[in-house]
Amino acid sequence: MAVGILVAGVGGGYYLGQDRRVQEQGIDARFAAESQQAENALLKEYHLDHESAMALRREVEAVAQQRAKEAAKAAAARAKQAEEASRKKREEAKEPVKSKPYTGPIPSSCNEYDGNRKIGCALMLAEGFKIDQFPCLDKLFARESGWNQRASNAGSGAYGIPQALPGIKMAEFGSDWKTNPATQIKWGLNYIEGRYSTPCGAWSHSESTGWY
Repeated sequence: MAVGILVAGVGGGYYLGQDRRVQEQGIDARFAAESQQAENALLKEYHLDHESAMALRREVEAVAQQRAKEAAKAAAARAKQAEEASRKKREEAKEPVKSKPYTGPIPSSCNEYDGNRKIGCALMLAEGFKIDQFPCLDKLFARESGWNQRASNAGSGAYGIPQALPGIKMAEFGSDWKTNPATQIKWGLNYIEGRYSTPCGAWSHSESTGWY
């Protein structure tokens, strides 16, 4: 009887041990499954964050590219405007300004004037211009110097009736360029003819820009 009890006890212990191992294996499997689920959730969250970051990066790059295109377009437009302005300056420098028709009174002769104006009128006719150009020359030199052969601009260095800049340029027409109105007017007429074709062309430019 004692032997039977012992055998029963050993058998019961064996089955209890087996049941415990089965339970432990079930717990381990459950922990493993939960751990895998947690890992999968973290991986999924990582992928979502990564995709969101990549989408944001693509958006930032697209905005940067668009801004770069707009900046390049604006720079090209400014360059074109600068080139156009430069072209117009070059054309203006090499082409005489077209004169506007003078509609004021035309003198019948140089005898209507006196002093430096009369000298200027006579020299202008001698240069081959017609009398109808003198009102323009009269207004131009009146604006520049008041027909004063000693008029001097301390700021720019311009001198004389035509306000040559610098005044010594007029020495080409005579060593008395500082005091002789005829020498100054001859230089002024030569300058006007070479740059503006006529006194009225020079006056038109002066009206538009304030200088000739």
